[in-house]
Amino acid sequence: MKVGLYMAEKSTQQGLKRVMKSRHLFMIALGGVIGAGFFNASGFTISQSGPVGAVLAYMLGGLIMYLVMLCLGELTVAMPVAGSFQTYTAKYIHPSTGFTVGWIYWIGWSSTVAYEIVSIGFLMQRWFPGISPWLWSLIAGILLFSVNALSARSFAETEFWFASIKVITIVLFILIGGAAIFGFVPIKGETTGPLFKHLTEFGFFPHGVLAVIVAMMAVNYSLGGTELVGIAAGESESPEKTIPKAINQTAYRIILFFVLSMIIVVSIVPWKEIKPDASPFVSAMDMIGVPYAADIMNFVIITSLLSVANSGLYTTTRMLYSLSNSKMAPKSFQKLSKKGVPLLALCTSMGISCISIIVSKVAAETIYTWILSVAGMASMLAWMSIAASQYFFRKRYIAEGGKVSSLGFRTPLYPLVPILAFSFNLIVLISLAFDEGTKMTVYIGVPVAIAFHLIYLIFVQKKKENNMGISESKVQ
Repeated sequence: MKVGLYMAEKSTQQGLKRVMKSRHLFMIALGGVIGAGFFNASGFTISQSGPVGAVLAYMLGGLIMYLVMLCLGELTVAMPVAGSFQTYTAKYIHPSTGFTVGWIYWIGWSSTVAYEIVSIGFLMQRWFPGISPWLWSLIAGILLFSVNALSARSFAETEFWFASIKVITIVLFILIGGAAIFGFVPIKGETTGPLFKHLTEFGFFPHGVLAVIVAMMAVNYSLGGTELVGIAAGESESPEKTIPKAINQTAYRIILFFVLSMIIVVSIVPWKEIKPDASPFVSAMDMIGVPYAADIMNFVIITSLLSVANSGLYTTTRMLYSLSNSKMAPKSFQKLSKKGVPLLALCTSMGISCISIIVSKVAAETIYTWILSVAGMASMLAWMSIAASQYFFRKRYIAEGGKVSSLGFRTPLYPLVPILAFSFNLIVLISLAFDEGTKMTVYIGVPVAIAFHLIYLIFVQKKKENNMGISESKVQ
C-alpha cells in the first residue's frame, strides 16, 4: 500500500529551512494578489463592463480563485514542498505537463519582476523628475535581491510589511468610502450621500453581458498570485496547521476586499467619469476630498510593485529549485547557502529579469510581446494544473486505500470543486482568443506550451531513460 507515501512527504523539507509563520503565509498570499493592477487596471474593468458588471466580474473571479485555493489546500497540506503545483502536476498528471507548467511559470514571473521594477522607476519620477528612472529601478532591484539572498525569513518579513501597507490602505478606503456613500463624509458634487444610485443609473450591463466576461480576463489576471502560498509552504512552520488557516483567511478576505472596494468606487464615481487608463481609486479619493490623493496612491502603488516583485523573485527562485529537484533543470540549482537559500537559482532568476528589461527597450514590439504573452498564461496554467492535480491526487489516494478523513485538509464537494475550477479557467483561457487586447496570449502562449511538452518528451525524458539504463547496467 502506498498511502504512507503522501503523509511521509509532510515532513520533507528538501534541505530548505521551515522559518515562515502563519502571518507570513497569509500576507504572502495577499501581497501576491493585491498588486498595482488592482489599483490601476480596475479602471479598465469598470469602463469595460459597467458598475454592476465590474462588481459581478470581481465576484465571479473571486469564486474561481476560491475554488482553486480549496484544491491547493488539500495538496499542500498533504505534500508541503517548495515546488507546490509544479511537483503535483508532474506527479499526478504527467511529468511533461509539470515541466511545462514549471518553466512557463518561471518565465512568466521573471518577466513580471522586470516589469514591476521598471514601473517603480517611472512612478518615482512624480517626486524626483530630475533623477533617471533607471536609477530607481536599479536600487529596487538591488534591494529585492539582497532581501531574498539573506534568508527565506528575510523575504517573508519584508513581504509581511509590504503587504500590510496595501491591506491597511484598502481597509481605510472601504471605511472612508463607506462613510461617504451614506453621507457621513461629503462628496464633491453631492448634497447628500449618493448611496448606490451610480450603480445602476446606466443599466445593469451597458455594454452587454459579454463585456463582463471580457472584463473577467483582467480580473483573473489581477487575482493571480494567491497560489504563492503553496510555494511558500515548503519553508513554513507546521504546514498542516498554517496552510489551511492561511488559505481560508486569504480567500474570503481577498473576495471581501476586492468586491467591497469595487462597490465603493462605482458608487462614488459616476461610471462615465471613470477612465480605463487611470486609477479609479484616485478619482474616488479626490471626490471625497482626501488631501494628496494622487501622492498617497502613488506611494501605495510603488509599495505594491515592490511587494509583487519581492514575491515574484522568491517564487521564480523556488520554482527553478523545484525543477532542478525533479531533474528538469541543471542539478547546480539545488545548491543552498548556509541560510537555506538557492543562490544560483536566485541569481539566474534575477538575471532573466534583467534581460527582460533590456529586451523591453530594444525589442518591445516583438520578443518582449511574446514574453508578456507567456506571462499572461502563467497563473492561468498554474490554476488549471492545481485543479487537475487535486482531482487525480484524490482519485489515486482512494484507489490505493487512503481514507479521506485522514487528510489534513479536504477539498469539499469532490469532484465538483476541481472540475468547476478547471472548467472556469479553461473558459477564461479560450475567451482570451476573442479579445483584440489578449489574443496574443493564446496565439503565442499555447504554441510555447506545446513546445515545452515536446522538449521534455524528446530531450529530458530520453535523458532520464538513458541514465536509468546506465544505472541498471551498473547494478547488474
